[in-house]
Amino acid sequence: MSKVMRNKQRGLSFSGFMFGAFILVLVSITALKVIPAYIQDEQIKNIFVTIANDPEMQQAGIGQIKMSFNKRSLIDDIKVITAEDIEITKDNTGRILLAANYEVRVPLFANISLVMAFSPSSAQ
Repeated sequence: MSKVMRNKQRGLSFSGFMFGAFILVLVSITALKVIPAYIQDEQIKNIFVTIANDPEMQQAGIGQIKMSFNKRSLIDDIKVITAEDIEITKDNTGRILLAANYEVRVPLFANISLVMAFSPSSAQ
């Protein structure tokens, strides 16, 4: 009779549940720390595209473009790059292109950090 009961019993042991919960918490904490870096990268890319598509900025000088970025980055509270980190070039059609390369370090646990490299650009 115990052999029949053993085959019918299914489920998760307490240690299996605790292991699964630990993994879920670990992934959740990591995601909550990493997601803001990706959101900020998207904001920077949107600022680059907005400046590159602005008709007034097409004839503006480098100083005016950087000042425009500074004003827009203050609104979005961007602190990972400054206007000095932006590369400003013109393509074959005369449109301005903005790009930047930067890294974000996210501390995970104790002395373990995650380093993420981003390269936002106004090129589509």
